Amino acid sequence: MRYGWPLGVILMDIDEFKAVNDVYGHDIGDRVLKMVAQTLLKSSRAFDVVGRWGGEEFISLAPNLKRDELHSLGNRFRILVEQSSLQVGSEVVRVTISVGATLARSDDTVDSLLSRVDRLMYQSKTAGRNHVSADP
Repeated sequence: MRYGWPLGVILMDIDEFKAVNDVYGHDIGDRVLKMVAQTLLKSSRAFDVVGRWGGEEFISLAPNLKRDELHSLGNRFRILVEQSSLQVGSEVVRVTISVGATLARSDDTVDSLLSRVDRLMYQSKTAGRNHVSADP
């Protein structure tokens, strides 16, 4: 707010992560979480903040971008996670993410902003997963 820069918030959830734990076990599930985290960190801009939000959710705070750039960043995350893989014996484990993205508004509270981005992420789940939903 101090500099008048827009702030993008991107919430990402690993699709069907429970199945990864059920099929491969929690150790492999932990390795998948680390793989996704590294993918997101390496594909972020230097001044973005990316972290694990909880469970199999990750969040990115991305300052100083426009609405179309926000959608592009969310889509870049989605594509790069989809293309990442983890070798487990003779098998290759891949996951996808559902993404919600929004820009903070001047009247937002932390709760309203997080609620909106959460709703958008669940829209991506409803749309079939491995999808980006952003404010129009």
